Amino acid sequence: MANFEQFHCDFYQSNYTIDDQEDYNACGSSENLSRNRKSQIEDRPLAGAFVPSEILLPSQNYTGHILQPTVPYSSSTLSHLSYTDGFDEEPPLLEELGINFEHIWQKTLTVLNPMKPADGSIMNETDLTGPVVFCLALGSTLLLAGKVHFSYVYGVSAIGCLTMHALLNLMSISGVSHGCVASVLGYCLLPMVILSSSAAIFSLNGILGTLFALFIIGWCSLSASKIFTSALAMEGQQLLIAYPCALLYGLFALLAVF
Repeated sequence: MANFEQFHCDFYQSNYTIDDQEDYNACGSSENLSRNRKSQIEDRPLAGAFVPSEILLPSQNYTGHILQPTVPYSSSTLSHLSYTDGFDEEPPLLEELGINFEHIWQKTLTVLNPMKPADGSIMNETDLTGPVVFCLALGSTLLLAGKVHFSYVYGVSAIGCLTMHALLNLMSISGVSHGCVASVLGYCLLPMVILSSSAAIFSLNGILGTLFALFIIGWCSLSASKIFTSALAMEGQQLLIAYPCALLYGLFALLAVF
């Protein structure tokens, strides 16, 4: 048995030296080498098995503190990456919804003063806030006179917008959208609210009432035609546009007078 162990040690003896190793005999080094090979074979993953990337990557020494882990961004960088714009630089909610009180006021003044030149950039917008308010005001003033004509107001407005949209697209080169036509016709409905308010106070069935209604019709049609010619660059065609507008606003005048 002793001869076999001596043969076993002599069999694995070699002249190979391992760095950083001291006081190891040939037999001991061979046994350690065999153990290392066995552990490497056992730790080697099987073919086709899932190996996490953390195992394949070389280990790195942790340089941070225990309670303060290292992060890729500093505090100044995180504050810079945060929401820098802030709520102060955001547009107002009413402006995001398309409600601009400055434009509404400018359009109202343009309608109230037919001789004032219209700003085509402002008038060529699909702003329906003013038209809806004026339609409700017209229906409310008619209700004060004992006339429940909300359905007539909305029905005539819808039919008039569709008719004027088709007519303006035939007359203009650039064309116009449904929202722009509805916005202009709705804003120019403001003088008709004055007529319906007057009908709630006194009767308009006489000559004076008829003349006042004709004046309001001309006011509305003149303002609408002025805005359409300015927004669509239709110079010299204001009278052609004013005629169908007068027919449309004449229907609203009939609702207010009779």
